[in-house]
Amino acid sequence: MKEETLDRRVRKTRKQLRHCLAVLLKEKKIQDITVREITDMADLNRGTFYLHYKDVFDLLEQIEKELLEELNEALKKYQASDLRHRPALIFSDVFQIIQDNSEMVQILLGENGDLNFVNQVKAVVREKCLKDWIEIFRGQDAALFAAYYSFVVSGALGLVGYWLQSGMKESPKELAGITERIILEGIQVLDSKEE
Repeated sequence: MKEETLDRRVRKTRKQLRHCLAVLLKEKKIQDITVREITDMADLNRGTFYLHYKDVFDLLEQIEKELLEELNEALKKYQASDLRHRPALIFSDVFQIIQDNSEMVQILLGENGDLNFVNQVKAVVREKCLKDWIEIFRGQDAALFAAYYSFVVSGALGLVGYWLQSGMKESPKELAGITERIILEGIQVLDSKEE
């Protein structure tokens, strides 16, 4: 059997298992979900599940790990100087990741979501911001930096929540433009006319 066929099968199986977990997470908490429920829904046997994951928690952990890796890769693509006046560049990539994984992201960021995952997202973003912003704004007030970072990250997460709940009507690029305008213009974004 070709390795490519095997890889495709593995990806398909994992995608099925992840989708079924997402469906079940909309109904109940992770600790109440069993491997049998997931495999029955996916029409797979339990042995197939255990070829890929140790248990339901491992499945969720792997999903979170891959999302964090994607986020980290997106953040690494840009230099601080690129982002100072064009933060939409990075937000466009981040929002694309969110759109591609919207079903699971909505659950992870939702009211029954994983606070640990949210904190890990914040830590990844904070590391990028600290590295880049210190480069740009040397000698600035550390407390002011911390307050600004907290404001931007919390606002961006809130915007993502709004976007997911409202049916993602905007494209990732459009939402990135909105985010950029809010960050750069603040409340004055409400005064500006559409062009």
